[in-house]
Amino acid sequence: MSEIPRGGGAAHVMAPAVVFAVPVLKLAWTLGGGDAARDALLAMGPANWLDVVIGMFFAEPVLAVVLAAVLSYISYAYRAAHGGAARHQERALLETAAKAAIVPGALGVVVGAFNGLWWGVAAGALGYLLRLGVVAEYRTGARSAATGRRTGRPTTSLGARAVDAVRVGALLLSLVVLPAFSVVAALDGRSWTSVLMCDVDTGSGPQRARLVELDRQAAGVVGWDVPAHEVVSGINCAADPDDVLRAPWWRR
Repeated sequence: MSEIPRGGGAAHVMAPAVVFAVPVLKLAWTLGGGDAARDALLAMGPANWLDVVIGMFFAEPVLAVVLAAVLSYISYAYRAAHGGAARHQERALLETAAKAAIVPGALGVVVGAFNGLWWGVAAGALGYLLRLGVVAEYRTGARSAATGRRTGRPTTSLGARAVDAVRVGALLLSLVVLPAFSVVAALDGRSWTSVLMCDVDTGSGPQRARLVELDRQAAGVVGWDVPAHEVVSGINCAADPDDVLRAPWWRR
């Protein structure tokens, strides 16, 4: 499996691409088409775009853990390859290991806030393990601090093999597991946000309708009317515990 090169690589590109593209796929599939996704995005506005990201990636515990670990890894590997490892060469290993824990710890808090304590611990611990693998690569000479590239030294010792296993695991998480889990979550037919029963008046008098909340206003919400297939305004809303809007892709 190829390494992450100094100038960036597939693993560095994959996470931002997934976070950017998969929410659009989520909108398009869940609401029933490209026009629906466009209308919903226009109704939400840029300020609410993160609602889809949060709803998808932090309401799905396993996906949240994988994304947090991948972000922890690629951010650290990229900085290390661009001078970070060279700057840390003269520092104590304990200091380097302590600083490597900051971002995984912060992401673990975020995941834990949305999904519970142990999911947060899992996200922080996995992200930290992957970062320690990067530290070990440079400390053992498996990767050059000057160039950020692998040196090609044979992995004969148990420690070197463990470092290689962590690196391969990180790449699998970044390039296979994250996009696969993200696409499954995008095509599962479940809403990424609140589903409400609201009074809607489109000119023929108020009627109760099932809405996907897109934006909240003082008097009610702007939502996607599931039966009417359009953006409407709703008032007097009550939560609908059923968040399934469409059958999953694999059951079509």
